[in-house]
Amino acid sequence: MTDKLIQIFADELMLDPTDLNDDTNPDNTEEWDSLAAMRLVAAIEGAFDVRLSTAEIMKMRSIGIVRTVLAEKGVTL
Repeated sequence: MTDKLIQIFADELMLDPTDLNDDTNPDNTEEWDSLAAMRLVAAIEGAFDVRLSTAEIMKMRSIGIVRTVLAEKGVTL
């Protein structure tokens, strides 16, 4: 089963979740552009009921880093 964070990225980037992993980032994923980044932030905040600061958002340059930021906010994935 795909984890919730990977599924959010798959849905927002319109990609197969099996093509995504913690190393997925804007540099190796053409679909992850600035507009997609804004959609991802909104989807992540909604799905996990968190608010992300600008500094946290700027730090989130891969799915793995997003996972770490969420864990630091107490989100269990």
